[in-house]
Amino acid sequence: MTSLQAIIFDFDGVIANSEPLHLRAFQMTIAGLGAELSAEDYFTHYLGFDDVGMFQAFGKDRGLAFSEGDIRRLVTAKGLHLQSLTSGDGVLFPGAKEFVRAAAGAVPIAIASGALRHEIDEVVHGAGLASLFDIIVASGDTPESKPSPAPYELAFRRLQSSTATPLARERCVAIEDSRWGLESARGAGLRCVGVTTSYTAAELPGAELIVGGLNELTIDALDRLCGVPLTPAR
Repeated sequence: MTSLQAIIFDFDGVIANSEPLHLRAFQMTIAGLGAELSAEDYFTHYLGFDDVGMFQAFGKDRGLAFSEGDIRRLVTAKGLHLQSLTSGDGVLFPGAKEFVRAAAGAVPIAIASGALRHEIDEVVHGAGLASLFDIIVASGDTPESKPSPAPYELAFRRLQSSTATPLARERCVAIEDSRWGLESARGAGLRCVGVTTSYTAAELPGAELIVGGLNELTIDALDRLCGVPLTPAR
């Protein structure tokens, strides 16, 4: 690589085709409250949040007064529902395993996700990819979740600490599937690639390169992207 120095992946919607499963797990949990969550509401308003943030936002929007204990119980219940819906590498997007392996062979790689750590661990271990990621930042590792830059800031700083080569933010790429994630990565000063697994290209503002999925992406394309000056965020 002449320009690309590191890659930070979002998880749900980029590596794992788990967004529909998260939706179903949220729906199952919320049904226990006598409420409903439509797919349209989830993808329009809540997909970018981690579990705590999602239930907080949902409660505020629906006029439901959730205590911190309520939120913890809802997160636990949702996690149990999700666990029953996922297994091994069958949840990976086509080409995800191959691209992650190619990326790890070229540069240091990390994950910055709003998913719970055990959810990420179960999938990457089941797919035989766990040893490839130098860093994993998961829900709860930062005070604020996406769209705050905090998750990508932490992933970048930990990657910087783990490598002997100084990293330049404009030569590190984030791969995201939502506007919240792109806002987070952009705020951390990273290059941004969008995948249209959850939203259309028009719904991915801030992406400098847009592809259908990891099966359409190449390391050379990311290297070329990092060789072009970064346009300042507006």
